Amino acid sequence: MIEKKRVQVVFTPGQWELISQLRGEFGDGDADIIRNIVLAWLAEKSLISTMVKQRMGINGNHEERK
Repeated sequence: MIEKKRVQVVFTPGQWELISQLRGEFGDGDADIIRNIVLAWLAEKSLISTMVKQRMGINGNHEERK
């Protein structure tokens, strides 16, 4: 079974207004929207692809580690 972690976060009214405007684009529920925002940010910063490359044993120059 997949282990899940719950976290509680607090947003200012202005931040929540921005997040609410993404309803329907990033998901329908509050948790879906926040989860997808975080994943999009991680992808934008190349953190996801960097982790995958590290797990595959490939460095930033696309060369295999020995």
